[in-house]
Amino acid sequence: MESFHILVVEDDPDINNLLCRIVTDAGYDCRQAFSGSEAALLAESYAYDLILLDLMLPGLSGEELIQRLRRGKTMPILVLSAKAGLEDRVNVLRLGADDFIPKPFDNAEVLARIEAQLRRYKKFSGQSAGGSLCCGDLMLDRESVTVTAGKQEVVLTGREFEILALLMEHPKKVFTREQIYERVWGEEYIGDDNTVNVHVSNLRAKLAKASDREYIKTVWGIGFKMAEPWA
Repeated sequence: MESFHILVVEDDPDINNLLCRIVTDAGYDCRQAFSGSEAALLAESYAYDLILLDLMLPGLSGEELIQRLRRGKTMPILVLSAKAGLEDRVNVLRLGADDFIPKPFDNAEVLARIEAQLRRYKKFSGQSAGGSLCCGDLMLDRESVTVTAGKQEVVLTGREFEILALLMEHPKKVFTREQIYERVWGEEYIGDDNTVNVHVSNLRAKLAKASDREYIKTVWGIGFKMAEPWA
């Protein structure tokens, strides 16, 4: 198995040890952190492939840590939390988390979601076929995993990058939320629009900071497509 490095951020020692055991038994390398502040220091000094993150932490909260990490890092962040209300889930997705598992969790589900995230991250990180896409002044390069809008670089998460790449590959096609979810998440759509909506909203906000152009158009009642004109 290819070696992946996973950071487990959980202040409860029993849960932290359990998650680390799930990870190591599956053949991954595990590093433990017991506070948000400790995790921030570790993430600054080492490039992890995935982070398992609790929200209620001493020092930096999980939400604060996500915000800090997303200033420049794109690794998947999988949140596991007892704060499982709709507002909490939407909030962490808006901040930049890639997935959410409510506590108490099933060990097999945690491992399956880790494996799914790492498969997509490997593809996103340029270990698959490269290539570049262009829509007007919006440029996406698969090999360097970079996006520029109006000549300004835009830092995206893995999911945001994949959504944008999907839309740019078919600039005239309108994608439903179901199609985006199944193509980008690789899972069966279960009728929850929030996940796709939040990621598209985050993507739009980041592009808007780089350029005042509209790049993604909402087709009401259907889904999303690239906005025209390209020039």
